[in-house]
Amino acid sequence: MTLVQTAKADRLRVEVYDTRLAMGNAAAKAAAAKIRELLEKKPRVRMIFAAAPSQNEFLAALMKEEGIDWPRITAFHMDEYIGLAEDAPQRFAKFLCDGLFDIVKPGELHLIQSSRGIEEECARYGTLIEEAPIDIICLGIGENGHIAFNDPPVADFQDPHVIKAVELDEPCRQQQVNDGCFPSFADVPTHALTLTIPTMMSGAHLFCMVPGKTKRNAVRETLNGAVSTACPATILRTHGDCTLYVDLDSYGA
Repeated sequence: MTLVQTAKADRLRVEVYDTRLAMGNAAAKAAAAKIRELLEKKPRVRMIFAAAPSQNEFLAALMKEEGIDWPRITAFHMDEYIGLAEDAPQRFAKFLCDGLFDIVKPGELHLIQSSRGIEEECARYGTLIEEAPIDIICLGIGENGHIAFNDPPVADFQDPHVIKAVELDEPCRQQQVNDGCFPSFADVPTHALTLTIPTMMSGAHLFCMVPGKTKRNAVRETLNGAVSTACPATILRTHGDCTLYVDLDSYGA
């Protein structure tokens, strides 16, 4: 893997790699090292994962890392569509089960069940999240600057909720088509459940993987724009331990 350069934006560390494969491999090695370090100090590690094509290289590399005691990991994910069939291939739970969870078999796995009553599911999942601090969050950034499904119109840096139902904005829905997840804009669900920004920021260690040319504007705004819900990812610049992993395509060099 080739590290091209490093940078910093306020408290946010940035590592730029020559390819998205190199980026994913480097992020996986760093995350795995942190998992192993924490498991030496505590009986369990609690982690939250993102589901998106931007995470593919990272997840593929993470599952190959040796020395991770996955039975001692409690795993969550950060968002899920509302209205998709339980067996729909686009469900984020399925993406992560196929791409990671079914292979490494974490000791505890908590999936968002968006087909339940919304208030009931938010209460259930919120309680699970709040049972103990979150140690590690592996996330991405959307084309519109969202983290999880906190799009600019619904993002709230002081959100009182742990998880909430949101309406997805048009750029977010279009990204799902751009990523090849849905055949057309009309096929993309209009609503989802998402962990809120304070929940995301509560993680002790954040690893943020953002490759690809379609993310260039979002990365530029995240690093250079005002810290504002106009680009929700700018809040990452205030976190105490977050590293942004990008490739040359997304960094714009």
